[in-house]
Amino acid sequence: MAEDIVLSDLQLDLMRVLWRAGELSVADVTTALADRDLAHTTVATLLTRLEKRGVVASRRDGRMLVYRPCISEDQVRRSMVSSLIAQVFRGDPKALLAHLVSEREVAGGDLEQVRALLERDEAGRREP
Repeated sequence: MAEDIVLSDLQLDLMRVLWRAGELSVADVTTALADRDLAHTTVATLLTRLEKRGVVASRRDGRMLVYRPCISEDQVRRSMVSSLIAQVFRGDPKALLAHLVSEREVAGGDLEQVRALLERDEAGRREP
């Protein structure tokens, strides 16, 4: 599997279905994504492409293929945020945080939570 895991909105929706369920057939994924109004063949193609990338794996169950995720949501989130920082913010995570604060995407209470996370992370690094 490639280290850089960047997924489209549709691929993310599909993966969220698999992360929730653990393992599903193409028909089950199609049903779960009914609000997207996707053809069965479209879902099958998406899953095949994700399998080639190592994002999902399949096994045969009778005549149908059943898919399961090979990567976690956290792995995808980390990879996509890293890619965003590298491409949009020239590798500077502080620039992303500054952007979120300046655009009012982060509220005061959110900042307190971020501070608590940073303090907890810093304390964990100091412990042997």
